[in-house]
Amino acid sequence: MAILVPGGAGYIGSHTVDRLIENNFDVVVVDNLATGHRSSINKKAHFYNGDIRDKEFLNEVFEKESIDGVIHFAANSIVPESMEKPMKYFDNNVYGMINLLEVMNQHNVKNIVFSSTAAVYGEPKQIPIKETDAKEPTNPYGESKLMMEKMMHWADIAHDIKFTALRYFNVGGAKMDGSIGEDHHPETHLIPIILQVAQGVRDKLQIFGNDYPTKDGTNVRDYVHVLDLADAHILAMQRLLNGGDSQVFNLGSSTGFSNRQMLKTARTITGKAIPAEDAPRRAGDPSTLVADSTKARDVLGWKPEHDNVKDIIASAWKWEQSHPNGYEN
Repeated sequence: MAILVPGGAGYIGSHTVDRLIENNFDVVVVDNLATGHRSSINKKAHFYNGDIRDKEFLNEVFEKESIDGVIHFAANSIVPESMEKPMKYFDNNVYGMINLLEVMNQHNVKNIVFSSTAAVYGEPKQIPIKETDAKEPTNPYGESKLMMEKMMHWADIAHDIKFTALRYFNVGGAKMDGSIGEDHHPETHLIPIILQVAQGVRDKLQIFGNDYPTKDGTNVRDYVHVLDLADAHILAMQRLLNGGDSQVFNLGSSTGFSNRQMLKTARTITGKAIPAEDAPRRAGDPSTLVADSTKARDVLGWKPEHDNVKDIIASAWKWEQSHPNGYEN
């Protein structure tokens, strides 16, 4: 039994691959290394360098490996870039999903866990956000992920491909021993940017927007540790392999933290001053995103072990200190 992980060389993908192997799964990774890192992949995984939009390549992987399920991470995911280059996101994300579902059907693989996002909700009408709330994305990234969810729904009806879409909120942290972590080029996520300022890699932190309708005027987000997120993907796959039906789950801590609160916590953990300044809002950024993850906890039995921002920032800081240049080390 093998699990195929497209995008397994990326941040969340590599941590999930690592946890899958710890849980005695055989793992096959497909990644074009456009944003992922070969050295982040657990050496016990079978690695294929290629793009899921290349159907001939993808068919070869399915023919060589005995695949029972797919955990799909291969997608572009930078909100500001999606506003500037929307067609890039629909090409990579949506077309990639078309190919993947077609090849899965061709090879009779009936289980897929999908890395979705809170961005499918857009600007929420209520907090915390429930899975049944309105889906009105405010950027092409969220729109592409929502389209991918809908495609899986219709593939289920037509081909009996069962899916689990995991809509997660802000992800942070690293493996506790600091061996793998977050390394994006360019980096757009708040926690690693804050820690790069602490390291002296950046001069200062820019806080985008100080006039949101929140306690301190800055964005509020729900943070979940990358290892807890990886475990949720494994629970979701085990549920599908045991005959579970298609479902959608939010993954988050159900607690919101503002950008200023995250900065304050990072200053405490690192002991660094971390200079910061206010900057204009970024296009497509909702004010507040906080999950209601009750369903995931009840149905999947998901029990996050690192459900606080101090653990998230501390583990990310350990990674940053041991890998100041990311995987170039």
